[in-house]
Amino acid sequence: MPRAGLSIPYLAGGVFGVTSVVLLLGVTSLNWSVMPTSVQLLLQFPLLAPLQREVLESLSSRMTLRSYARRAMVMSKDVPVQELGFLVEGRLQGVDFTVDGRSVGLYFVDPGDYFGELSLVDGKAPSEFVVAAVKSTVAFLDVPVAKDLILNNPGLAQAVMTRLANRVRLVMAQRTLLSLPNPFQRLCVLLLQLPQNVHGGVTEVDQAPTHQELAIMINASRETVTRSFQLLFLNKVLEREGNVLRLIQLDALKDIAEGRVSPPKA
Repeated sequence: MPRAGLSIPYLAGGVFGVTSVVLLLGVTSLNWSVMPTSVQLLLQFPLLAPLQREVLESLSSRMTLRSYARRAMVMSKDVPVQELGFLVEGRLQGVDFTVDGRSVGLYFVDPGDYFGELSLVDGKAPSEFVVAAVKSTVAFLDVPVAKDLILNNPGLAQAVMTRLANRVRLVMAQRTLLSLPNPFQRLCVLLLQLPQNVHGGVTEVDQAPTHQELAIMINASRETVTRSFQLLFLNKVLEREGNVLRLIQLDALKDIAEGRVSPPKA
């Protein structure tokens, strides 16, 4: 079965069946390296930052920092999770497969965020695979230590509860998105859901996902997403500058997403 740290090829290459992925991951070479953690590093995580310094010092000695190559598996749904993960740098994506073997993107994990909390709560194996969308570094805390930490810190418990509630809301939003018949409209809805910043009065998405990462989130082909972006660029709805996606006509994007206007034509 897939093991964390093994290279996973399907994010960049379209459709693979579950059996094919398992076979492709049945290799022995590992793609992660272990490094020490520090209190300063732990302070970048909003969940841990409110803790007292002596608690952080104790955690830093019990956490493992690992670096993963792009497309490496970070967490497998076939193995009960024994660690809570915190993303230091890079980007992770939660993915799963349909019964016919198509990959489905579920969510992204950005720096400062954490994952594996569902298994921490119920003790069951994850419901999805977590893979490195780009080269990433992750800090891990053993589940028993993480559970004890949360149970003894009401503020952390509240934060995890809020996070779980937000996860349910995101799942509901994703189901609504997938019910839309037009992939162009689904793409616009997803773009509006991505984390945004405002610079100079323009809404921007930093480190925009690749076309393939977006495609498996909206149940469309990478080619469909590429054609949709071309139309959005041509009609000046979006602009791209490096890895930054600028939402130039935010209202127009919202109108398409909400079905008030038809997608632009070439």
